[in-house]
Amino acid sequence: MPAADPADLTPALALADRPVERVLDLGGGTGRVARALGGDAVVADASRGMLEEAHEDGLETLQTDVRQLAVADESVDVVVVVDALHHFPARSTAVAEAARALRPGGVLVVRDFAPGTIRGRLLAAGEHLFGMGSRFDTADECAQRLDEAGLDARVLDEGFAFTVAGVKPGAP
Repeated sequence: MPAADPADLTPALALADRPVERVLDLGGGTGRVARALGGDAVVADASRGMLEEAHEDGLETLQTDVRQLAVADESVDVVVVVDALHHFPARSTAVAEAARALRPGGVLVVRDFAPGTIRGRLLAAGEHLFGMGSRFDTADECAQRLDEAGLDARVLDEGFAFTVAGVKPGAP
């Protein structure tokens, strides 16, 4: 995977209605997004091997299932899910868990690949060819998932990749 570009996430992070101090990089694997964001980011993933690589790079890690996050309610300011939602076994449950973990005024940022583009269809076909079982949302479907989890969701950009952000109501 190419290095993560913080500029892709900056407009979404700016939607937070609170200071951003604690970031959870959900489905963060080896920590490429957490590294790009810097600061106090925790890489959360189910894969011990990927987390070991993130830990070796000095990142804080948490092995957890996206369907039942091992984090307290309202304990993080931002949850980022970059190039990972399509791998989650229960996307709506994972989004609801991310919303639960957010403090009021916090933001969930999802950046993923659009299945309706030519490159998106090729990516989906390639992942299926390798037995990944990926299921891709459109940007609007992703925004609907965030809305259903109680977040104020909006689509920020679309193309081969899209960004959807949802703010948890009740900012301090």
